[in-house]
Amino acid sequence: MSAILGKKLGMTQLFREDGEVVPVTVIEAGPCPVTAIRNEERDGYSAIQLAFDEVKESKLSKAEVGHLAKADASPMRVLVEFRDVELPAAGSAGEEGSEGEEAEGDGGEVKLGQQVTVEAFEEGQKVKVAGITIGKGFQGTVKRHNFGRGPVSHGSHNVRAPGSIGASAWPARVFKGMRLPGQMGGKRRTQLGLEIAGIDADRNLLMIKGSVPGAKNSIVEIRTDG
Repeated sequence: MSAILGKKLGMTQLFREDGEVVPVTVIEAGPCPVTAIRNEERDGYSAIQLAFDEVKESKLSKAEVGHLAKADASPMRVLVEFRDVELPAAGSAGEEGSEGEEAEGDGGEVKLGQQVTVEAFEEGQKVKVAGITIGKGFQGTVKRHNFGRGPVSHGSHNVRAPGSIGASAWPARVFKGMRLPGQMGGKRRTQLGLEIAGIDADRNLLMIKGSVPGAKNSIVEIRTDG
């Protein structure tokens, strides 16, 4: 499985040679340095930690800056671990790092400080994208659960109210899991079965067919699907 972190820039269209119009989400993905390598012997599981979104050093704690410095990485605010990741072998851009940690990947040894770019993906490849959905705030049942409304004429006072949901003698309470008003959005969601429609390696851009979770400029995680 290949993985990378990115920032959702927005949506646009691609025009195929046969005239087909493809709606795509543009994601600025990477480059993401490998900032930690977890292994079974020491940590109890295997994973690769990637960093993304460069910020001022003053925005991070000394512990965070020191952790990134071990991989010769600049200050970055997002760190995410990916399990079962298969990365290309480290090239000239990925030196051994200050501690020389290594892990086996699909293309060979993955090294601390190695840069992961959009070149780890291929056009037409199936991916899944995870992100935090757009927060809608506190919403009623009509918007949140697609309920129908009541009559709006003849003095009706039950236009968008959910109506009675309880009982009297038994069970004398509201069951858990009822579809009621509440906070809408702002939750982690993963969209499966998406397809990479285009790759711009020079500008670190991934064009993914369709929409992906998250607001504009939000951080998303891209993994190969399957």
